[in-house]
Amino acid sequence: MAKDYSTLRLLREGLRGHTGWQPAWRDAEPKGDYDALVIGGGGHGLATAYYLAKNHGLKRIALVEKGWLGGGNTGRNTTAIRSNYFYPESVALYDFALKLYEGLSRDLNYNIMFSQRGLAVVAHSEAEMEMAARIVNAMQINGTDAELLSREQVLEKAPLLNQSDRARYPIYGGIWQGRAGTARHDAVAWGYARGASTLGVDIIQNCEVTGFLVEQGRCVGVETSRGTIRAGVTGMAVAGHSGVLAGLAGFRLPIRSFALQAMVSEPVKPCLDTVLLYMGTGTYLSQSDKGELVIGGGLDRVLSYGQRGNPPLQEQVISGMLEMFPSFGQLKLLRQWAGIVDVVPDSSPIIGPSPLPGLFINGGWGTGGFKAIPAGGWLLAHLMATGEHHEISRPFDLSRFTTGRLIDEAAGSAIAH
Repeated sequence: MAKDYSTLRLLREGLRGHTGWQPAWRDAEPKGDYDALVIGGGGHGLATAYYLAKNHGLKRIALVEKGWLGGGNTGRNTTAIRSNYFYPESVALYDFALKLYEGLSRDLNYNIMFSQRGLAVVAHSEAEMEMAARIVNAMQINGTDAELLSREQVLEKAPLLNQSDRARYPIYGGIWQGRAGTARHDAVAWGYARGASTLGVDIIQNCEVTGFLVEQGRCVGVETSRGTIRAGVTGMAVAGHSGVLAGLAGFRLPIRSFALQAMVSEPVKPCLDTVLLYMGTGTYLSQSDKGELVIGGGLDRVLSYGQRGNPPLQEQVISGMLEMFPSFGQLKLLRQWAGIVDVVPDSSPIIGPSPLPGLFINGGWGTGGFKAIPAGGWLLAHLMATGEHHEISRPFDLSRFTTGRLIDEAAGSAIAH
C-alpha cells in the first residue's frame, strides 16, 4: 500500500483535524467558453463529463451544478443496481451500466463499494410466478443472468422472511439476478468527480442555469447565476428538473416529476445479505454496510419538486416491509428522505438530441437513474462528441413518441408508477 494511505498517515491526519488532505477535485471558476458544457452535477452529469474527456479526448469541458455535487437524486436513492428488465433495448442499456459498474472502481481508481450481493424479486401467486418465468426467459434470451427461484430457494437467501401460512403475501418463488447489488452512492459521484477533474474538466458548483443562449436556431451556451458560458455543444442530465430546463430552452418533454421516498432503520447486526423486492407491495430493502436497513417503495403520486416524505406513503412502505419481515417491527427509523424522479409515460429514459439543436438530453430515468449512471454518462458523452446515437441509446430517442415505438417497462422497473 502506498505510504500516503498508510495507517500512520490516517492517524496523523486525524490528530491534526484532517487538514493535510488534498481536495479530490478542483472547484473551478467559470470561463467564457468551452468546447462542451454539461448541466447537472449528479452521477449522470459527472459521468458524462468524465467520458467526454476519457473516451473522446475533449479538453475544454465544463460541468455546472446549481448546488453541490451529488446533492440531488444521486445522494437520495436506495443504491440498488440491476439489469432485470424485460425488453431487449432495456436489458442492453442497464446491463451495459452493470458491466461498467463491475469495473468502475478499477477504472476510476476509487472504491465505489460495489457489492454484487444479488437481487431477489419475490412473487406471491401462480399468476406472478408465470410473469416471473416470462421475465427470466426474456432476460436470458437478451443475454443477462437470471434464475427462477422456488419458494425454498427464496427462503434460503432470506430466511427471516415471513413464512407464515397466513401471510397476506405468501411466498411462491421469485426472480434472481446474482450480478445485481448495491454501491455507495456518494462514492460514485466523488469517484467520477475526481476522475473528471484529473482529466481537466472544470467543475463549477453553486452555478444555476437561468436560460439558454440561442443563435440562428442553435444552442450555443447558457446563462447562469455566475455569468454567461458559451459552448460548442451542451448536454443536460438534471433528473427531476428535466422539464424545468426544457421549458427554459423553449420546448416540452413528456415528463412528470414525483417524489420517491426512502428511509433507513437504526443499525443492526448483519441479517440480510441480498436486495429484496416484493411484487405485491412494491416494497424493497437491503442492508447497508453500516448495518442500516435501507427501505423504499412506490411513488408519491402527487406532482412535486419537494425532497421530503409523505406520512401516508411512509406508512404504506413500512407496512409492506413489516409484511416481509415481521421481526423488524421493533426497529427504530433513523431518517427518511425523498428524491425527485422524472417519469416518462413508458417508464423508459430519454437519451438523444433535444428539439433545440446543439442541446442533448439524458433524463426520464424515473426510479432507475442510479443503476444506469455509467451507461447514461457514456451514451450522452457519445452523443455530444459525435452528434450521433450509440446503438444502445438510439431506441430511447425522443422520436419514439412520434413513431409509437415505445419501450414500456412499467413492470420491469419494478416500482409502481
